[in-house]
Amino acid sequence: MSYDELLAKIKDANLLRSTASILSWDQECMMPPGGVEHRSLQMAQIAGLAHQRFTDPRIGELLAECEADDELTSDPASEQAAVLRELRRGYDRSTKLPADLVQEAARTRSIAHHHWQQAREESDFDKFRPWLEKNIDLARRVAEAYGWADGEEPWDALAEGYEPGMRARQIEGVFTPLRDRLQNLIADLTSGPRRPSTRFLEIAVPTGEQRAFVPQIAEQMGFDFERGRIDISVHPFCSGTNPGDVRITTRFRDDAFADALTATMHEAGHGLYEQGLLPEHTGTPLGRAASLGIHESQSRMWENFVGRSLPFWEWCMPRVRDAFGSAFDDVTPQDAYEAVNTVSPDFIRVEADEATYNMHIMVRFELERLMMSGELVAADLPDEWNRRYKEYLGVDVPNDRVGCLQDTHWSGASFGYFPTYTLGNLYAAQFFEKILEDVPGLHEEFARGDLSSLKSWLNENIHKHGGRYQPADLCERVTGKALSADPLLRHLERKLRPLYGV
Repeated sequence: MSYDELLAKIKDANLLRSTASILSWDQECMMPPGGVEHRSLQMAQIAGLAHQRFTDPRIGELLAECEADDELTSDPASEQAAVLRELRRGYDRSTKLPADLVQEAARTRSIAHHHWQQAREESDFDKFRPWLEKNIDLARRVAEAYGWADGEEPWDALAEGYEPGMRARQIEGVFTPLRDRLQNLIADLTSGPRRPSTRFLEIAVPTGEQRAFVPQIAEQMGFDFERGRIDISVHPFCSGTNPGDVRITTRFRDDAFADALTATMHEAGHGLYEQGLLPEHTGTPLGRAASLGIHESQSRMWENFVGRSLPFWEWCMPRVRDAFGSAFDDVTPQDAYEAVNTVSPDFIRVEADEATYNMHIMVRFELERLMMSGELVAADLPDEWNRRYKEYLGVDVPNDRVGCLQDTHWSGASFGYFPTYTLGNLYAAQFFEKILEDVPGLHEEFARGDLSSLKSWLNENIHKHGGRYQPADLCERVTGKALSADPLLRHLERKLRPLYGV
């Protein structure tokens, strides 16, 4: 049967992609610096082979045969119809890319990432600038190969690979009013008559003790260490090759226990999505996430709607005292809750509070859009980055390490990725309102350390579907409403205004 042959070919090609994922994880976590040049050749070779298999003309023939079969396509909501829709979208995009461009891009990304790590460590943008220029050029060439419709722009062609249907003008239409409302909220909070307690944040915890503790929280969330692991990297991430092998990373500092905990919960949220995908669909569109925005909704939900909630800290604070001793004896759950919800405009995205986080994303979206259009050259990125941080967050960026070098994404030429973080926050808030309707005693369960109802709801309503639904369709199917910023703003207003007495 054509459909079975098509799936076999797609699964075979995706095996190569999963191998590349493991090599990428190894480069981040285990590989010695001297291996970067050879690793770049390995990544280029695998990218070329995978591209060759994904663009096999036989796949095009099989797709056409399946699309003409009414039994497979008569119900647009069926699994088979969804698989064919997503394979067609991927095949049409892949066949537009020349094989030599795919290999060149993979090799350059691998080397660029190494130079980004060095530049970041030394806070020296000029050491990364030539590689950023190469990545910008390659991304533009990729965008040109994909093409874009009238009224669209190069950035749109790249963003389609991360969030199907997402366009820069749509994002701008969402971000501009959201930015205004967030700026007003932030101004109200920072000028409010009350300041939340920060005692919890001021206690140093040796990183060795943190490393023993945070996996316990991931396990409490339901992350299965028989099918996953946790390691350390410069930039926390999640890498899943299949539901049986999901790898997350975090990072530690003695003076930043709360950041290690929230980062771990964030990445474990991604990991739960990967482990919640149905194994029988591995290698097909139903065996991967609906989009990066939906993926991000899972991590942000666990980080913010669980990890920054008072009920969670009512359960977690006694465990912190047991793990770290007398230093936390006088810290109450309320103290911890207030500390992790402190609103403080700062430089680092991954350590940002909920109110300011999306401002970080808006800066990146605007800058990469300008880089793709050619209106901003790489050499001017630090100054433009710093100017926007002053305008949007009111902070003076002291150096490149906490400025334009803080994120790994542009070292991997992931232009078009950043808005999925804010979309993830919007999806998370809207999903969580629905979860509270379906599981009215959820916060009482959090206070007991019982996170199983939340995980089960997400498994059933989000994870098991994989890529069966487009992200906007999944949102409406789950919540009964189109995506809106209102749930996120309601969440922030209800939580933060009382903490600041406004």
